Amino acid sequence: MFAPVYLDHNASTPLAAEVREVMLPWLDVRFGNASSRHEYGRAARRAIDEARAQVAAAVNAHPTEIVFTSGGSEANNLFVKGAAGRLKPGLIAISSIEHPCVREPAKQLARAGWTLLELPVDGQGRVQADDFDGRASLVSVMRANNETGVLQDVQSIAARVRHAGGWMHTDAVQALGKVALDFRALGVSAMTLSAHKIGGPQGAGALILDKRIDIEPLIAGGGHERGLRSGTENVAAIVGFGRACELAVAGLDARAGELEALRARIERCVAALGGTVFGDQAARLPNTCYFALDRIDGETLVARLDRAGFAVASGAACSSASPEPSRTLTAMGVAPELARGAVRASVGPATTMQDVDDFCSALAQVVDQLRNLRAMAAA
Repeated sequence: MFAPVYLDHNASTPLAAEVREVMLPWLDVRFGNASSRHEYGRAARRAIDEARAQVAAAVNAHPTEIVFTSGGSEANNLFVKGAAGRLKPGLIAISSIEHPCVREPAKQLARAGWTLLELPVDGQGRVQADDFDGRASLVSVMRANNETGVLQDVQSIAARVRHAGGWMHTDAVQALGKVALDFRALGVSAMTLSAHKIGGPQGAGALILDKRIDIEPLIAGGGHERGLRSGTENVAAIVGFGRACELAVAGLDARAGELEALRARIERCVAALGGTVFGDQAARLPNTCYFALDRIDGETLVARLDRAGFAVASGAACSSASPEPSRTLTAMGVAPELARGAVRASVGPATTMQDVDDFCSALAQVVDQLRNLRAMAAA
């Protein structure tokens, strides 16, 4: 079977062999409902409790603060809507580059009487919060942007929000496994994680929720997950999530160095082709290169690279159906014609330098072909 070189790890990651191994019994002989009182159920409950401890250890949280969800989107909605359910309508502040699963529920609150404030970013994609005193009921700023990989100073914003008496949330889905994450040190009230970004299964995530914060459940019924997320637990996915978290934090520094070397190789290639790397002057995730080449359409480039055997993305996977320029790049002040050319290459632990060298060769060839076609059309 044809298998393109995979350079889209910010969208999803391959399931790690160690994760698959611990999940398999829970897809076969271990099938108990964790709410049952017999041994089948008790075994499932023990497995969930162990995974809860593994997730908590990865981010310096307490196991009782872990609320398992179906993924990052549900966790983000759970905090935004759940927190709003316990508060009077007030001010909710988010960054102008938040993922749609934060921005859209925030807009829903705005239609229900809340005031929505979007914090701007500079040309490198860094949230500009110097003039923000933290006076908001709810604030959500992502730790790392899913497109550019730019890291945000969540800690300083959280300190202001906490001082003003508000609740601060950070979407850390892209950060886990790439940079160190410490729930306590960040000083946030809540944090979102997702399994499939770190070699875990799709369909599992978590909201890390400070025990002092009281929110309304999105899904009511059976009282699962401290009553915040009712529904029979997906034991296999949760077990896989726990193991993936263990793997994600093991050897983090060494892995980050390896990823940075791969990213640097891609960016040298982009520079040689006269391209622009977005956010390259800011602190970023070590694995992410978001770039554009003048007068080269991003969707076209992605399709040509796919045919050449390389899987990359033309922006955020969750927004790939939209023909509009990236909202993140628009917020950064990037011209629409350049933003439409944006392509994201995101490497992973299994990516080799040979993979990247081959990608760079293919990129140069495809760009040359597209530029020649454009020159012929203009002649």
